[in-house]
Amino acid sequence: MNPVQATSNPAVLVTGASRGIGRAIALQLARRGCRVAVHYRGDAAAARETLAALAGAGHRAFGADLADPAGVARLWAEVTAAMGPVAALVNNAGIYEGHPLAQTGFAEWQQAWRRTLDTNLLGPANLCHCAGIAMVAAGGGRVVNISSRGAFRGEPAAPAYAASKAGLNALSQSLALALAGQGVYFFVVAPGWVETDMAAGHLAGPGGPGILAQHPLGRVASPEEVAAAAVFCALDAPAAMTGCIIDVNGASYLRT
Repeated sequence: MNPVQATSNPAVLVTGASRGIGRAIALQLARRGCRVAVHYRGDAAAARETLAALAGAGHRAFGADLADPAGVARLWAEVTAAMGPVAALVNNAGIYEGHPLAQTGFAEWQQAWRRTLDTNLLGPANLCHCAGIAMVAAGGGRVVNISSRGAFRGEPAAPAYAASKAGLNALSQSLALALAGQGVYFFVVAPGWVETDMAAGHLAGPGGPGILAQHPLGRVASPEEVAAAAVFCALDAPAAMTGCIIDVNGASYLRT
């Protein structure tokens, strides 16, 4: 049996869990009886707020810069030392930086691409390596990567973001193929606009009405809706869904 389902209170690492979608995922996992490793990059106070809101016991907070490979390795070592084997990993942490081509100098362009890919793609890839090795040894496990509709629709003002998420999709499906036979399953959840602190300025700004006009629901998704899909993948999705990409964008972008 998969370790996530075989353990009554499995340990689950959620990156970027101090706010937004990551916090909503942590809250729902805790309500399902999981012990949550709450990762944060720099805001320890927000991580403590997440911890205080989690149901149950055994949760811990861990700080790390996922753009630093050494930081990723240290995070994984600290989480497993403190909480034991990690049954599921949710790669949620990410950044979005605007760098429209025509308005961005070459040096700034390089920096935006490097920061974005290091955080959004290479960080999750390095954690997938740590998790994959450990989960194969443990007899199985699950990885959920949080992508974006931008991977398919494009992001004209932030092309590195779109590229990083498209790469995350390909990474997830490549590893799903590689590790399915060893009981390690990979899932992707691809939200559109979500009502988080990160999106608040865009939604409240002059472009807000245009964003809402894309959504036939008349609103953007809530963090809780995205979290519900991520938690389903982390705990409940059948093995036959490994490699899937689940859109959670309120029909704002449809693909075939």
